[in-house]
Amino acid sequence: MKKLILSLAFAAVLVSCQDKTKEKLDEATDAVKEEVTNSIDSAKIKAEAKMDTLKANANAKIDSAKIKSAEKMEEAAKKLKESVKK
Repeated sequence: MKKLILSLAFAAVLVSCQDKTKEKLDEATDAVKEEVTNSIDSAKIKAEAKMDTLKANANAKIDSAKIKSAEKMEEAAKKLKESVKK
């Protein structure tokens, strides 16, 4: 009889511990999900900042190239006009 009561008590403890373990696993899962989401968000923000910097640098180089090519075109036009005059 004592063995039966002890077995039932042990089973009850295991069942109650199992519920607590499930709750802890759920909490841990939620914490990991939140951490991963935060990491992804911060990586996304960093990537967007890098992309903005790269775009700004590319636009600056393009503008510089446009100015240089316009100056070269003006020089070539002046040379052509001078050669036509001679």
